[in-house]
Amino acid sequence: MNNYSRAIRRVAILGAGVMGAQIAAHFANAGLTVLLFELSAEKGDKNANVKKALAMLSKLKPAPFADSLAVHYIQPANYVEDLPKLRDCDLVIEAISERLDWKHDLYAKVMTHLGERTILATNTSGISIEKLAEGISEAYHSRFCGVHFFNPPRYMHLLELIPHSATDAKMLDLLEGFFTSVLGKGVIRAKDTPGFIGNRIGILSMLAVMHHAERLKLSFDLVDKLTGVGIGRPKSATFRTADVVGLDTFAHVVDSLKQALPNDPWNACFQVPAWARKLIENGDLGQKAGAGVYTKQGRDIHVLQPESMQYRRVQSALDDDVRSILKIRKPDEKLDSLLKSDSPQADFLLSIHMDLFHYAAFHLAGIAHSARDIDLAMRWGYGWTLGPFEMWQAAGWQRICGLLQEHVSQGKAMAGAALPEWVVEDDRKGVHDASGSWSADSKKILPGSSHPVYARQVFPNRILNEPLPASQTVFEDDAVRMWHTGDDIAVLSFKTKMHSVSNEVLDGILQAVQVAEEEFQGLVLWQPEAPFCAGANLLQVITQVSQGDIESVREVVEKFQQASMALRHSSVPTVAAVQGLALGGGCEFILHCDRVVAALESYIGLVEVGVGLIPAGGGCKEMAQRACDDARGGDIFPFLAEYFERIAMGKVAGSASEAREWHYLRSADSVVFNAFELLHVAKAHALAIYESGYSPPKRRENIRVAGRRGIANFTAQLVNMLQGGFISEYDFEIGRHLSRALCGGEVDPNTEVSDEWLLKLEVEGFMTLLKQGKTQQRIQHMLENGKPLRN
Repeated sequence: MNNYSRAIRRVAILGAGVMGAQIAAHFANAGLTVLLFELSAEKGDKNANVKKALAMLSKLKPAPFADSLAVHYIQPANYVEDLPKLRDCDLVIEAISERLDWKHDLYAKVMTHLGERTILATNTSGISIEKLAEGISEAYHSRFCGVHFFNPPRYMHLLELIPHSATDAKMLDLLEGFFTSVLGKGVIRAKDTPGFIGNRIGILSMLAVMHHAERLKLSFDLVDKLTGVGIGRPKSATFRTADVVGLDTFAHVVDSLKQALPNDPWNACFQVPAWARKLIENGDLGQKAGAGVYTKQGRDIHVLQPESMQYRRVQSALDDDVRSILKIRKPDEKLDSLLKSDSPQADFLLSIHMDLFHYAAFHLAGIAHSARDIDLAMRWGYGWTLGPFEMWQAAGWQRICGLLQEHVSQGKAMAGAALPEWVVEDDRKGVHDASGSWSADSKKILPGSSHPVYARQVFPNRILNEPLPASQTVFEDDAVRMWHTGDDIAVLSFKTKMHSVSNEVLDGILQAVQVAEEEFQGLVLWQPEAPFCAGANLLQVITQVSQGDIESVREVVEKFQQASMALRHSSVPTVAAVQGLALGGGCEFILHCDRVVAALESYIGLVEVGVGLIPAGGGCKEMAQRACDDARGGDIFPFLAEYFERIAMGKVAGSASEAREWHYLRSADSVVFNAFELLHVAKAHALAIYESGYSPPKRRENIRVAGRRGIANFTAQLVNMLQGGFISEYDFEIGRHLSRALCGGEVDPNTEVSDEWLLKLEVEGFMTLLKQGKTQQRIQHMLENGKPLRN
């Protein structure tokens, strides 16, 4: 923890609606005590409404709670009995419906119960903070501000922090540090303007898509193919996103912006399409209602045809040239290809970006302190790969300016507003450079924030043209890079796709451990971006098999074990800094490091059964050893059974906190809420372990195993599952090999074996399965389809 965790320890959330309850859940994920308020029930338990809301959270996907324990940090409360408890809260967040009068009424009710230093905030998506502050007693004006969480609060990185004219600057600094480090958010200080930053730009971008889709008569499913990952946006694209958000919610935000922005040149564009109004009237609100733009009929997904308001099967196809264009990564090259195409789909892509750039440039001075804030808000709040100004600059600033002016003059633009003078300056090459980002308000380049919390981010989320922090390479090849930042802790990063484990990565780990032992005080495994490691390089494996060179795979598997054991028994501490997927071999690496520092959103599991194999990089050995240690001389089997079930079912922990519940992470391992702080914390762990007089663990000769009795018990379970139709005959075969590796083979129960013995059993089971045709089919299917085959 850090100093920011000390300032805010007890929180109250006023309002247990879907958003308020999810905000409460995320505070609980961080281990804070949370009072969740709602209207008292008319009969019986006065807190029944809160308890109902908490029960609903357990059904939401994605899950608001990071583990099974978090819910116990939330205390139900009501406005009749529990308002005096607010006095002990450090932070109170109001999160009721978006009605100014309702919020003012609530403030009047709670104001006299707040403590002398309590911070009061509102989670509003667009109501003026200045107007909301009119309902606050003057004594609390300095301690009132807006905090806009994006939905779902656990997963969306963006949090907009919005002051009003009397908000205390030091309090804002405290909140920025707290939300950044303790809750893991990307904090943007927004101006108090309608929609703030994220929704102001994001909603216009969605309306631009809808506008040009109608202009060019493009179907909704085609538009979603055009506006997803191919242009750096989430897979849900536009219309699926509207369904997920809820068409009623989308309409409310659009209507609110239209009302709040009467003088905006784009005011007429803030209009909910007629087809959306009809869907809302019919109760077809999107995903939560089972129908919206999309609906499922049987196994098929159907999409709305707005002309007839009827659904048809999803079937629209991209033009061949546009399909190729969407695969181009460089914005300038993508622009070249779009300009050469005569496809209406290319026209559509150009048009939606022109309107986005136009709007962002026109409003930069009014809504944000710098272009950096807009770009990061769209990345963090809407899941874009690049923000609008980054895209514009990367595609060529002056070139886009010319196209924009044509777009407006030809009547294709959604509004005819002139571009600001700073945009069309002859010498302008963009808005981001090595020193900072352009502020249209102050008419100069502003550097990034100097808030001390960002000193914890060794490699922060960089904006376009922002320089990389200085680092020195120790050695580098096509697979790995070992480096440092001038201190005594070395870092090893993988360069393979999805940071998968290849033969060359294994060589890199073995070399890195050797170098670290000679020249450094610790070694950290860390990747510049998620995932940590998606597992073994299956293409390399299946290629060797197809060439009839299966025995060479055995050598790689044994090298894998050597790498894992090198991490375990290195003479300097090893730390895994994990975010995103840590599957299969990636999980095995973290099991063998002295410490793990995992971002909350880390998804950890031994999933080899999905490709017809068992863990053989030390994973089975480690689970057998942990079961032995967990049992503390008692019955091993109950502990081993949990590991067996998770591995046999290919389960993946839904968070780092859940991985700790599963004992994939140990009590000494750390869960970090902000992934950009991973490396800072991991290096601190490595140094602390070294400074404490580190001595590597000894090889184990006394691992007590379940033996043949454990194998028999697992086999009986597998038989029941097979007979019940829960697993296939080949799943049964894989399970038998897994049970043998976990139980230490056909030995007497409670026999003590060495780690070397267990490692050999892993290799034996792995190689036996690899030679089977069905395992090879599973590997090939995974490579081709990205999901397991249950043959």
